[in-house]
Amino acid sequence: MMNDFNDVPWGLIAPLLVLYAILLLAAIIHWARTEETNGPKWMWLIIIVCGNILGIVLYFVIGRRND
Repeated sequence: MMNDFNDVPWGLIAPLLVLYAILLLAAIIHWARTEETNGPKWMWLIIIVCGNILGIVLYFVIGRRND
């Protein structure tokens, strides 16, 4: 079981994990600083956190208001 992690190409996966973490942090910061969104704010937080990359993309495309 422990040998399975040795076969993972971390050189390819690590940058993707870092990119995901940056996008997640950016979405949460934007969500926290925005007073109004398209829909309830609590709903968008759940979508951002639980929706993986799709939730983040949905928030930036649909959730934020462009006033």
